[in-house]
Amino acid sequence: MAQDKRQVDAITSRDTDFAQWYTDVCKKAELIDYTSTKGMFVLRPYGYAIWENIQKILDGEFKKTGHTNVSMPMLIPESLLQKEKDHVSGFAPECAWVTMGGSEKLDEPLCVRPTSETVFCDHWSRVVHSWRDLPMLYNQWCSVLRWEKTSRPFLRHREFLWQEGHTLHATPEEAIAETEQQLECYASFCENVLAMPVIRGRKTDKEKFAGAEATYTIECMMHDHKALQGGTSHYFGNGFAGAFDITFTDKNNRQVHPYETSWGLSTRIIGGLIMTHGDDNGLVLPPRIAPVQVVVIPVAQHREGVLDAANGLKQRLLDAGLRVKLDDSDNSPGWKFAEYEMKGVPLRVEIGPKDMEKEQCVVARRDTGEKTFVPLAELEEQIRALLDAVHDNMYAMALKNREDNTFDIHSPAEAKAIAEGKGGFLRSKWCGALECELAMKEQAGVTSRCMPLEQSGTEGVCPVCGKPCKTDIYWGVAY
Repeated sequence: MAQDKRQVDAITSRDTDFAQWYTDVCKKAELIDYTSTKGMFVLRPYGYAIWENIQKILDGEFKKTGHTNVSMPMLIPESLLQKEKDHVSGFAPECAWVTMGGSEKLDEPLCVRPTSETVFCDHWSRVVHSWRDLPMLYNQWCSVLRWEKTSRPFLRHREFLWQEGHTLHATPEEAIAETEQQLECYASFCENVLAMPVIRGRKTDKEKFAGAEATYTIECMMHDHKALQGGTSHYFGNGFAGAFDITFTDKNNRQVHPYETSWGLSTRIIGGLIMTHGDDNGLVLPPRIAPVQVVVIPVAQHREGVLDAANGLKQRLLDAGLRVKLDDSDNSPGWKFAEYEMKGVPLRVEIGPKDMEKEQCVVARRDTGEKTFVPLAELEEQIRALLDAVHDNMYAMALKNREDNTFDIHSPAEAKAIAEGKGGFLRSKWCGALECELAMKEQAGVTSRCMPLEQSGTEGVCPVCGKPCKTDIYWGVAY
């Protein structure tokens, strides 16, 4: 068995070195590989399959609310970026520039897109004329480039995959409703598909997206009690529309500027998925996103009829609409068990000669390790029920981790002690002053995560200045 578990033995324990554990899992589970270009990674087939499932589900949700996919250029002229000063200044340190075309110097440098607000606005300035053209509900699936100084698999790439929604509306009310709708789309996806509980909130002015009037976020807690921003949704008002001279004739025959939003979720969420659910044996994948939901392992497959029985189970589960793999390789059952534990497959179905005699199979859960004997006649029904149970249990464990590690704090010193100790989400009141927000970072080493959309309404005092206030805010150490 030691040989069968060799890959698992190579994983650093989470409690020994969480960062190394994370890197080990990314590599050993064959999600990602490094390249010769610093900060750029290969998404291997298994890692990309997770992203494909994310893309498929989210794309379906976007289309339900009327959004359509487009494709915008990846190169942005410098003059276009300069039209919205706050936006360009916010991204300037991360921009990568193309200055040569072949052997000739370009007349104007081109930025490799860090995000696409400017190219969408340039397009809309030419095609939007009347209130009848609105709303514009666009989304694109693409890669973007941000010249990060440091990199980590999934969490911080120079080039990464994402979707970016961009919409244009006749009124601020419609645009704000869009912003909130898409935030809830992300939150629902994280909770109901990824089994990741989230806090829905609004960023402070200091932390909001460059050029936005308001940024909304979903904040997730990782196993090590740090925060991860899972997805964001931004309300821009009509600032971009004014800068890019986007106007339309409204129903009162007036020339006015429309109101804009953007929202995005990237492959970073896969890093969050790993750090929320993984354990010392590797990945633990929620069933609704797992590339393989059930792996079938024949035991004593050299015995007559075992492979046929295993293939029969595979086909029945495929016909039931599940993602299934049969491993009939010549590796030992112990090796296979360790392999699919490493890859986080939610359920393992074993069948051997004794199971065939009893007209049953053995089903092992990845989240708990629990084994169940399932009558073959009840296979599809019980597998579906077990997959739902795995999802529910994974969500419950992640929620417990968050609730057990969320603390009310009343001073920067108290916040610092928790942040430098076990860590967690730190909850307090906030007076709204930038000076107090900066003081929390300087004195406690934490940043504001969000002001939750669900406010308690109770009165307290700001932990820095002591002023009476009602605004709830979360602080933490973030990835």
